[in-house]
Amino acid sequence: MPLITLGIIGKGQLGSLLCQAAKKLKIKTVVISDDKEGPAQKYADEFIYTKYDNKNKIHEFIKKVNVVTFEFENIPVEILKEINKEKKVFPKPEINQVIQNRKLEKTFINNLGIKTTKWSFIKSAEDVKKNENLLPGILKTNTLGYDGHGQFVLNTLADMKKEWCFTADYILERKIDLKKEISVVITRFMNGECYIYEPIENLHKNQILKYSKIPADITLDIYKEAQDSAKLIAQKLDYVGTMCVEYFIDQEENILVNEIAPRVHNSGHLTINAFSVSQFENHVRAVSGLEKVEIKKIANAEMKNILGEEIDTYRKRSFNSDEYFFDYEKKIIKDKRKMGHITTLKK
Repeated sequence: MPLITLGIIGKGQLGSLLCQAAKKLKIKTVVISDDKEGPAQKYADEFIYTKYDNKNKIHEFIKKVNVVTFEFENIPVEILKEINKEKKVFPKPEINQVIQNRKLEKTFINNLGIKTTKWSFIKSAEDVKKNENLLPGILKTNTLGYDGHGQFVLNTLADMKKEWCFTADYILERKIDLKKEISVVITRFMNGECYIYEPIENLHKNQILKYSKIPADITLDIYKEAQDSAKLIAQKLDYVGTMCVEYFIDQEENILVNEIAPRVHNSGHLTINAFSVSQFENHVRAVSGLEKVEIKKIANAEMKNILGEEIDTYRKRSFNSDEYFFDYEKKIIKDKRKMGHITTLKK
């Protein structure tokens, strides 16, 4: 196998886990980040600290790598396009242009014949009034939203705040009678082959993922529809790498796409221990131009995110042989911050 150096934009736990997967494959990593304290630098072969608009540092990064990927999607598309002129970026920058924008993302999904929640694009308070049929609903910023940031519950028109001036664009999504949430992690390779992990059942608390498990408690029809629609999305995006499609299932067993994450995903952490090849290794293989290898499921599993000060308890305790504790080694503990996770294998 030729020597490959993989460039990774981003410094968090996803970057750390990508670096560890790359090391297993004897692929060197160079991480670039605008945060000096990010945990990924501990696992990278080289770390470059810079603001993303520093052209000299970006050029230095480009010269050191063969191919580039990223661990979070809210990177300015212009920077990804600039890098892509000299070294290939996977997934390709045009995909981020769609997925960073909720209106474009939902339009793309709906145009494939795949259902989402009912929604409308909102630019003003008047637009909300025109779409009162979508209440009760959730008003979401059209860009830069994650883990519940930039979201506002609107049960009635009276919930709109007088001080809101609608300086940003939003979408308004109608609330559904939610039964459960699932996700499908899929890796698509350069030759178009895919590996689709089985659907993962997720539980969120305060809009942050708390638990994930396989197998998901869903019907065979939903299992198949979720995998099929994730594959269709990956194909139509001409995606290379690992991505995740998040779904809502309502009380009437309708399956609705919530959003697409163009990267490795928190719910897929359990693949590290539950499968012979994790989402991280699959991503590194795909973006580096390697072929798909045979993958075996090792066990059912449950994954729990460790948030904030919960990490102190886990750092002090011992673990059973079927428990796998991951400490993200973040220096600053914050409320609701993802500090680690624990995966427990099940029969």
